[in-house]
Parts: sequence; C-alpha cells; structure tokens
Amino acid sequence: MTDTGEHSGAPDIVIITGMSGAGRSTAAKSLEDLGWFVVDNLPPALLPTMLDLADRASLAGVAAIVDVRSRAFSTDLKSAISSLGARGVAPQVLFLEASDAVLVRRFENVRRPQPMQGAGTILDGIAAERELLRAVRGDSDIVLDTSALNVHELRDRMHGYFGGDSMTGLRLNIITFGFKYGLPVDADLVADCRFLPNPHWVPELRPMSGLDAPVREYVLGQPAASAFLDAYLALLDATLPGFEREGKRYVTIAVGCTGGKHRSVAIAEELAARIAGIPGLAGHDVSVSHRDLGRE
Repeated sequence: MTDTGEHSGAPDIVIITGMSGAGRSTAAKSLEDLGWFVVDNLPPALLPTMLDLADRASLAGVAAIVDVRSRAFSTDLKSAISSLGARGVAPQVLFLEASDAVLVRRFENVRRPQPMQGAGTILDGIAAERELLRAVRGDSDIVLDTSALNVHELRDRMHGYFGGDSMTGLRLNIITFGFKYGLPVDADLVADCRFLPNPHWVPELRPMSGLDAPVREYVLGQPAASAFLDAYLALLDATLPGFEREGKRYVTIAVGCTGGKHRSVAIAEELAARIAGIPGLAGHDVSVSHRDLGRE
C-alpha cells in the first residue's frame, strides 16, 4: 500500500466487492485465515472510520465486504476511496465475478434468490447487478473471474495475492488455459502458444502434460519457443515497471494453447523460472496455476 500521509504505518486495506454468488465470503474467509480483520456488509461511508479503528488497534491488514445492499453503492464507494486517498491511504479493490450460467447454478444449488431479482428471475437480478457494478468493476485493482475456480482454488488465489509479508512490489500470477474453453477474463496480458507444434499429435506425448519432462523437452526444444520466451521476457521487463509506477500491484499473465494441457503449461513454467533470473523482474512474487489441466 502506498502510504504518504498522516497514517504512516497504517494497515493495508482491501475492499472486496463484486457479483453476488461470485465468492465474496470465501475470499473474506481466506483473508481471515491470513490474520486479516474482516468486516462484512460495511457501508462505504464507514470505510474511513474502519481505518481509524484498525489503526488504533494496530491491525496489520483489514478488509471490508462492500456490496449492493449499501444504497447509493457506486457513488458512496468512490467517495469513500477518495476520502482515504486524501489521507494518504490507497485501498486495494478486489472485484469478484462469474459467468451468468455459473451464478444461476450457484443460486439454484443453495435455493435462495438473487438479491436484486425482485419479482423477476435469477438472470434478471444478475443483469441488474452487473449494470449497477459496471463502473466499480472498471475501477477495481483486481478483477477475478471465479467461474472455473472451486473453493480451494479461490483460497489459493487469495493467498497468492495477499499472503506475502508486504503489499509492496508486483505480484505476478501466471495462469494457463485452453482457448477452446475461453480466455480468462481477469487476464492483464495474454500469450498465445498455438504457433508451436502441438504434442497432442505425438502419440507417446498425448497422455502427458506440460509438467512432464518429455513434453517439456519437446516444447522448449523448438527454436520458436526459445525466441518467444526471450521476446516475452523483454516485453515484461519493459511493461511491468510501468504497471508498478501506475500503482498496479497484481498482474495476471494468461498463457494459452488449444487445450491448456501441453504447450501453455510448459511455456508458463519456464517463463516463471526465467523471471527469477532477470534483475529487473526477480524481485516480484510469481505464482503459476493451470486452469484447464486435467479438464480433457
């Protein structure tokens, strides 16, 4: 957290918001497990008050779940964040979302209505909430799509974002995916590995993944793979310092191939390993996850 005002040494603050049913409670519980103090359903106008109380209690990190149950939601939240900024405090806003189909299924599974559906359908409520949250989503520091994440995977993401000893520096999340399953909507940068020969068409490699040495050697042994890694690392070396100067703390790099099993996995693992060897990038925390591995 950037801290330049009267609150020197103030707690880190995370605002958790987003779509109902997208995992806000799980995200909050994950922060509690990390020792953060979490407040649910906090009206945005009370965020400065929460900061004062947390500061007096010497809490290291505080989080607030803020949602559309708070009236004048979007305006109040922007005003509260501006108020904190005037005091030298920059809260991190985490926005959780999921696809319409996943949200409908989640609400049907728990047999409760969508908070904004009124007399309409669950989809009506989802559409109304998306529209209300559109501006907040655009201003958020992290937009995380939980459609393909289970509870444990969401907790892992939260630990990756907020589990370090410090909120300084960039945290890089490299996620692999299959284009046939759709792009990760929370990606900041996307790398396409489909230009490389596909191990799927090599019978002895087909049942393996990019985590297996034979596939890794096949993919990384391609001259184009080495050229691509060199070029992409140069791109990161040029762009990540700019992200950091602009106050961005978390960067998601999506690496894709057709099925998210062979080429993207091998390239992503190698990319993460090489980042540690580049002086300008070595100080960043890096995590790797494989969204679609095992999906076939």
